[in-house]
Amino acid sequence: MTKRLLILSVVMSMMLSVPVFVMAAEADWLQTEQTIDDDISITVDGQWVTINGAQGLTLEIVSLTGRQIKTIKIESPAQRIELNVPKGCYILKIGKLVRKVAIR
Repeated sequence: MTKRLLILSVVMSMMLSVPVFVMAAEADWLQTEQTIDDDISITVDGQWVTINGAQGLTLEIVSLTGRQIKTIKIESPAQRIELNVPKGCYILKIGKLVRKVAIR
């Protein structure tokens, strides 16, 4: 119980420290891109995520409850990944870049 509360508080503090909220819908025309230090960019298009500039790093997909859903190694400078997750809100982490994403 204490471990779950600790994880939840860490996730909530991460959410409060990152004010950007990315909404991803099933519509093909909706694309949102976020960059940090012009090094890494994340583009969300429905269930697809395109990662640029993160070669050698790891993408972590975490639920809002703190449970790790997937871990994917980024092997190329520009990589497109299908999330294949149920509808809901998720946290995407690559290195120091953290983004909240809502999949509808």
